[in-house]
Amino acid sequence: MRQIANIAVKEFNDYFTSPIAYIVISIFLVVTGWFFFSTFFLFDRADMRNFFSLLPIIFSFIIPAITMRLFSEEINVGSYEILVTMPVSFVDIALGKFVAALFFTACMLIPTISYPVFISLIGEIDLGPVIGGYIGAFFLGGAYCALGVFSSCLTRNQIIAFIVGVAICFTLTIIDKILFFMPKSIVSFVGFLGAGGHFQSISKGVIDSRDIIYFLSIIFLGLLGTYLVMCKKN
Repeated sequence: MRQIANIAVKEFNDYFTSPIAYIVISIFLVVTGWFFFSTFFLFDRADMRNFFSLLPIIFSFIIPAITMRLFSEEINVGSYEILVTMPVSFVDIALGKFVAALFFTACMLIPTISYPVFISLIGEIDLGPVIGGYIGAFFLGGAYCALGVFSSCLTRNQIIAFIVGVAICFTLTIIDKILFFMPKSIVSFVGFLGAGGHFQSISKGVIDSRDIIYFLSIIFLGLLGTYLVMCKKN
């Protein structure tokens, strides 16, 4: 655990030594803020339904931008070879980088707490869906961070890592929206694969074990893929 913590702290600090952290956070807050406030008064509802409904799509692009450098940059500059010779396991490295990305995502979400605070000042807000929405956002962020870490370990090019990460996350986001193109025999299975549906279920304030297991499974598969790629490269 100490090795994982050390790697996570190092990677987390590295985010804020480069402009990318501030750029990504700024873009995230501008985009979510614009979508939230531009439609808030139109619906005349004291809730955050619109914010949470857009979050999976936004995460599909933002989180791969957060994770694209985690392995790609080290492979490109040659520090990856030094890292794997240190007294840490591949599991420690994968988990450390994942935890750093997840904590950064959590920090990115913290300023959005001002949205429900704003709503509570002008109307009565149901805290259940708000709390559920943030729990769902944390699990969704964790799943996409794991997939982003996996994408980053595949290549030394950060742009390619970003594109691969976006492709995987965006596919999981929209796959349950295009079920009418699927054969009836696989509709239920493909629908279960969609991250958006599981997130929306939690964001309604309904904590279902099936949704939690889904996100934990995606995290496990993403980190397992990262571990296997690291083993193959070494």
